[in-house]
Amino acid sequence: MQDRRGGDRHVISFPIRVRWRDDDGKEIIQDGLTENVGLHGTLVYLPRHLPKVGGKVALTVTEHPGDEVTVTAAVIRLERNASHPQAALQLVDGMRVWKKKVWEHAGAVLAELEPDTPDEW
Repeated sequence: MQDRRGGDRHVISFPIRVRWRDDDGKEIIQDGLTENVGLHGTLVYLPRHLPKVGGKVALTVTEHPGDEVTVTAAVIRLERNASHPQAALQLVDGMRVWKKKVWEHAGAVLAELEPDTPDEW
């Protein structure tokens, strides 16, 4: 299968909260985790409910309580695996704050985890 993502991804797990309205107008709030973080979107794991493809959600990265990042995202794809349901989200707004507080932070966290030399492997 061809990879259609635009840009690099950081494979990192940040806690998140996703809010959206269902077909009846009821607000759904679901906590989950990022699977990976891109400059313009993310793949998230949501254990109970998934939003609809084409819908918009409020995505909050709760990695730093008191300094949470909330953006609006469009649902572009779902993975309906019963044991690990996922939603692919593309940012609609909040890209500047996402880049600084999520994308760049993810890169810095992962850089700290990588060994500097082969001797550290």
